[in-house]
Amino acid sequence: MDARLNYVTGPTAPKALKYVMAAGKELREMPLPAATQELVALRVSQINGCAACIDMHTKEAAAAGETSVRLSLVAVWREATVFTEAERAALELAEEGTRVADAAGGVDDEVWARAARHYDEEQLTALVMLVSFMNMANRLNIITQQPAGNYQPGQFH
Repeated sequence: MDARLNYVTGPTAPKALKYVMAAGKELREMPLPAATQELVALRVSQINGCAACIDMHTKEAAAAGETSVRLSLVAVWREATVFTEAERAALELAEEGTRVADAAGGVDDEVWARAARHYDEEQLTALVMLVSFMNMANRLNIITQQPAGNYQPGQFH
């Protein structure tokens, strides 16, 4: 599969993407546990069907020590017993934040309250920004049909 656009070449894409990449770097440095960041990024990408991001975040999580069992169960986290209550709250918020068109009210107050029991204001800010960032990154990749399979951990860091 060939991508519709090459984001590395041309005069426009590299200029804009340097800011996108800088935002991604800042997000990684926010006070949200790295494992939670990768699980959330993976779940948002699964919902949106972004092959390139699923490839990236599965490999990044594995390289950081995440188990194959937990990675395999992210898609069915509600029924899985391998996630902490905090991770479950983050995944639930990520799902509702990604499916805003499906849930007319956006993120439900109860979902927000569950997340707020586990994360302070700075962490909630990081979580909301990560969900929003991943939805944007997914769309950049899906629209242009960016291929998956060749990502190497640390490639964009």
